[in-house]
Amino acid sequence: MSDPSSGDARPAATVLLLRDAPDFEVLMVKRHHQIDFAGGALVFPGGKSHQGDHDPRWRDLAFGFDTECQDGAPLRIAAIREAYEEAGVLLARDKDGAFYAGEAAKDVRAAVAEDKVAFIDVVEDLGLKLDLSALTVFARWITPRMMPKRFDTWFYVAHAPLAQQAICDGHEAVDAEWIAPAMALDMAASGARKVIFPTRMNLQLLAESASPTDAVIRAEGRALVTVEPWVDGRVLRIPDDAGYGAVTEPLEAL
Repeated sequence: MSDPSSGDARPAATVLLLRDAPDFEVLMVKRHHQIDFAGGALVFPGGKSHQGDHDPRWRDLAFGFDTECQDGAPLRIAAIREAYEEAGVLLARDKDGAFYAGEAAKDVRAAVAEDKVAFIDVVEDLGLKLDLSALTVFARWITPRMMPKRFDTWFYVAHAPLAQQAICDGHEAVDAEWIAPAMALDMAASGARKVIFPTRMNLQLLAESASPTDAVIRAEGRALVTVEPWVDGRVLRIPDDAGYGAVTEPLEAL
């Protein structure tokens, strides 16, 4: 197979927010059934990168903005913004360096999601700075070339700020829940929940960890192999060295 290329795929970001109080769990949201991509599916908070994620003012309003990384600050900003919009969780710190412990107002979140209010203005008004360093790259998946809508999605993993309560936005996400990775996989296998292929593969990878700290350490030590599935007969395949093992996915399961 040739080297993966994002081509016409739109940049996107998603975040696996983790906690272990009392058990090792990841935050997942159920997408509204009328959403055209993965409608009704259980997913991690995430979405497309927006123009506002590139605002140069973020340099002064985001810790870790200038850190050298493969992905770049705008994608990390997108991941944090999407977690805020869809689940009300804000990975940001106050002037004393403490994680933000306030509650995200639902009307403000809705205004940000609808592009009526700039996310950067919300963060600045709260006297906060996003913590881009709280995110660790977990995976990168590019939608197969045969699909009409393609995304170049960076997956991040992060410890969830325990002082904040996750509440779905009621628009793109109609439910938000903390769930053990193995339990989410069991529900997908039984058909109790719809879980799309990339989400299921990354749940499987996450389930190899024993705790949020272990998941972050494993992600930091794992070589990043971009996954762009390709068609081989009646199945999709992914690179064997991407960390998921030898995987084939029947096309009829997509």
